[in-house]
Amino acid sequence: MTTEIKHIVFDIGKVLIHYDPHLPFARLIPDEAERNWFFANICTHDWNIEQDRGRTWAEAEALLIEAHPTREEHIRAFRKYWHEMVPHAYEDSVAIMEGLIDEGRDVTMLTNFASDTFREAQVRFPFLTKPRGVTVSGDIGLIKPDIAIYETHTKSFGLDPAATIFIDDAPVNVEGAKAFGWNAVLFSGADKLRSDLAAHGVKV
Repeated sequence: MTTEIKHIVFDIGKVLIHYDPHLPFARLIPDEAERNWFFANICTHDWNIEQDRGRTWAEAEALLIEAHPTREEHIRAFRKYWHEMVPHAYEDSVAIMEGLIDEGRDVTMLTNFASDTFREAQVRFPFLTKPRGVTVSGDIGLIKPDIAIYETHTKSFGLDPAATIFIDDAPVNVEGAKAFGWNAVLFSGADKLRSDLAAHGVKV
């Protein structure tokens, strides 16, 4: 018999709020091939994830500017125009989360996010202050899918792993959560999320 779900943990980017670094850069580097090259070779995913792990933007920018001095303006634009990369919330997903909170369910959040941009996001999207709490990777120096981040969140919020379900848009993060002992589902839209939660006994 499966354990009753008592704890629901949401990822944030691409689950509750939209994120796309191409949005400001479509204006800054209009040529698509050049823009793709820039993200593949300069402001890469691996570079950005280190800010989620706690590296400062000043450090991150200095590192790239030293290697690519002619691209300084574009490198600095990544942080400068970050707000344009997160243009809106997914209202249907947010409604599910708020509904769970209103029902008295235990809802927390676990996110790979730089400390400063997360605080900006909370101001712009006040629903990010509604859950019981959040583990922000940039605050603790750990990122998903490191097993240690799921363990930290579990301890911080007193969760029972077998009674926990995690919602994330990245397969690798879902697998990391399962490896730690949580239940976890891959997010691909609000309708699928409703049915996934229902399959785990959580009606929304």
